[in-house]
Amino acid sequence: MSVFHSHTTIDCHDAYALSEWWRVALDYAMDPQDPNLPGHAACMIRDPASGHTLLFQEVPDEELPAKRIHLDVRPRERTRDEEIAWLLEHGAVALDDHRGRYGPGSGWLVMADPEGNPFCVLRSLPEVAAMEGASGH
Repeated sequence: MSVFHSHTTIDCHDAYALSEWWRVALDYAMDPQDPNLPGHAACMIRDPASGHTLLFQEVPDEELPAKRIHLDVRPRERTRDEEIAWLLEHGAVALDDHRGRYGPGSGWLVMADPEGNPFCVLRSLPEVAAMEGASGH
């Protein structure tokens, strides 16, 4: 027997605001039978295509835990750099730039959401395929 991944829980101070920020950033949806509302202590969002689910849960602690979940994300429609620009316009912060680390067009950018949760923005799948095609892999 084994377990399966049900959802990823992210401790935060404002579950609604953070779930809304990630819902827009990831193009996820909330459950229409149980919509997220301001003041909810727990808010869930889900990818309509894959079913991947994130649960944002408020914790009363002034300081959030040091070890927090981090997500790696890929653009659905834009390039990595276009996605980074969009995320910056919508409140994300750049933390550590690894773009070009393994040659032109490679790498990722470590960013943080509005509450300081780190996440990495990877290249889009078409960018990965183009780079692999150019290198003969």
